[in-house]
Amino acid sequence: MLTPAFDLSQDPDFLTIAIRVPYARVSEFDVYFEGSDFKFYAKPYFLRLTLPGRIVENGSEQGSYDADKGIFTIRLPKETPGQHFEGLNMLTALLAPRKSRTAKPLVEEIDASEIPEEVVDDEEFDWEIEQTPYEEVSESALNPQCHYGFGNLRTGVFQRLQDELNDVIDVKNPDSTPAAERRQKRLAAELAKFDPDHYLADFFEDEAIEQILKYNPWWTDKYSKMKAFLEKSQEEENHAALVSFSEEEKYQLRKFVNKSYLLDKKACRQVYYSLIDILLAYCYETRVTEGEKNVESAWNIRKLSPTLCWFETWTNVHDIMVSFGRRVLCYPLYRHFKLVMKACSDTIKILQLGKSAVLKCLLDIHKIFQENDPAYILNDLYISDYCVWIQKVKSKKLAALAEALKEVSLTKAQLGLELEELEAAALLVQEEETALKAAHSVSGQQTLCSSSEASDSEDSDSTVSSGNEDSDSDSEQDELKDSPSETVNSLQGPFLEESSSLLIVDGGVCRNTAIQESDASQGKPLASSQPLGVSGPLIEELGEQLKTTVQVSEPKGTTAVNHSNMQERDGCQTPND
Repeated sequence: MLTPAFDLSQDPDFLTIAIRVPYARVSEFDVYFEGSDFKFYAKPYFLRLTLPGRIVENGSEQGSYDADKGIFTIRLPKETPGQHFEGLNMLTALLAPRKSRTAKPLVEEIDASEIPEEVVDDEEFDWEIEQTPYEEVSESALNPQCHYGFGNLRTGVFQRLQDELNDVIDVKNPDSTPAAERRQKRLAAELAKFDPDHYLADFFEDEAIEQILKYNPWWTDKYSKMKAFLEKSQEEENHAALVSFSEEEKYQLRKFVNKSYLLDKKACRQVYYSLIDILLAYCYETRVTEGEKNVESAWNIRKLSPTLCWFETWTNVHDIMVSFGRRVLCYPLYRHFKLVMKACSDTIKILQLGKSAVLKCLLDIHKIFQENDPAYILNDLYISDYCVWIQKVKSKKLAALAEALKEVSLTKAQLGLELEELEAAALLVQEEETALKAAHSVSGQQTLCSSSEASDSEDSDSTVSSGNEDSDSDSEQDELKDSPSETVNSLQGPFLEESSSLLIVDGGVCRNTAIQESDASQGKPLASSQPLGVSGPLIEELGEQLKTTVQVSEPKGTTAVNHSNMQERDGCQTPND
C-alpha cells in the first residue's frame, strides 16, 4: 500500500482533509472516521490518521473529487465546534496510531516454577576448568562501547565506517572514547585552531560582518507578526499557523517513519540541550550565506555544532553558548563575537515561534546533509530522529527553553581565548602607529617650511646682490666713453650678473659666482672663474661680435681718471683672455 500525499486545514466548525490519489479508481474508495481516528482507502493508496481532536458523523460531512488534479477533499464536522486542533501540519505524527505511553521492560524475569522440568539441567558440574589469574580492568575497558546519537541511543555505528568518519566528525574512535575525554580533546583542538590574526582582522575590518548582521532571515518576519498578534490577542495557540511548509517539506515529512522514543529524564534533557546547539549552528550558517545555501553549508553546520562533530553532551545552557562561541571564533570564514550573539538571538526567536518553526529548520538541515556526502550519516544519527520527535513536543516546553537561553549572559572572557587582551594590545599598537604617522607628518611639514624659508633667503640675497651689481654697472656705463673696447667690457656685465646667482661645482666644491664678481669689482683678477669652461669663451665670442658690429663714439668731457680706471681693468682681464 502507498501512503498518499495529504494536507489538513480547519475552520471553527470543520476539519478539511485533502488527499491526492492520482490514477486511483474513483468508484472504489472507502472513508471511515470516528472520534480521533480517520481511515481512507482507494487502491493502491491507504491512509490512517490519528487526529489531535475529535470529529463526529452528524450528516453535515461533505466529500468531493477533482478528476483533473486527482484530489479527494473531505470536510468533517468537529465534535466540539470552535475547538482548535493543534499540530495539523505535523504530518509524520498524524500517521501513527495512538499507542499506550506505558513502556514495558524489554527483558522480564520468569518465575522458576514456570520453567518446564525437561529444561532443567541436572548434569554434574565439571570442576576441571581452566583458570586464569585475575587482572584489574579499568571501567572504560569493562564498557568499551560509548553511546552517542539522538538521546545517546546509538553505539557501535562507526566501527565499520572509520574511513568515511574523518570527513564528518572530529572525534576519533567515538565507540571507545568516553564523553569526558571527548570534551578534553575538543577544547584542546579549539585552542590549537584559534588564529589571533584572523580574529583581529575581522575585529577591525568588520564591514562584511556589519552587512551580515543586517540580514533578516525568514523567521524575523514571522516573529514580528507573532508579537503583533500576541499584543492583540492573548491566545498563543494560533500563532503556529504563521509557519507553513512547502510541498517539498511535506514530502519529507511523509517519508519519515514515525516511532516512539523511550527517553529517561536525563536523556530527554540531553535531547533538548543538543537541539539548542544544532539550531545555533544553523542560524549562523543561514545568516552568513544570507539564506542561499552553498557547498560549505553542511561543513558550517556540523563544524559549529559540537553535538554533531564531537558527539558532545551537555549539562546546562551556558556551556552550550561558550562552546558555540569558541567554535565561531576558530573555524568559519567570519569570526566575530557579534555573530555569536546574533545567532543566539535568532535561536530564541525560532524557539518562541514553536515547534513548527523548529521543524522547518530541522527539515532544511536534513536536506543539506542529505545532499552532502558523507554528511548524510548525521541524518541517521540525529536529524531524522529530531524531525520525528519534535512533532510530538509541546510548544510550551520550547518556550521555556527559549527563556532559559535568553537568561544566559556570555562575555568574551568566558570563552577562554584571551580576546580582551588581544584587542587591548592591538588597539595600543594602532595608537602607536597613529602617533608615529602624525610625528612623521609634522616633521615633514617642518622640513618643507625650513626649505621654503631657505629658498626665500637665497632669493633675497640674490636680489640684494643683483641690486648692487646694477648700481655698479650704471657707474661703469658712465665711465665708458673713450673706446669701443670699453663699451665691449661694459656689455659683458649682464652675462656676469646672470651667472653670479648660480652655484658652480668646481672640483666637488660649490662656488658662488657672485663672490667672484665682487672680487672683480674690487680690481682682483678673475682667474678663478676660468674653470667654468663655458662662460669665458662665450663672453669672448660675444665680445668679438660686438667689436665688429657696434660702433661706439667717444663722448666729450671724458675724464682722465675714468679712462685710466678702464685701462687698469682691461689690463687685469688681458692675462685671462
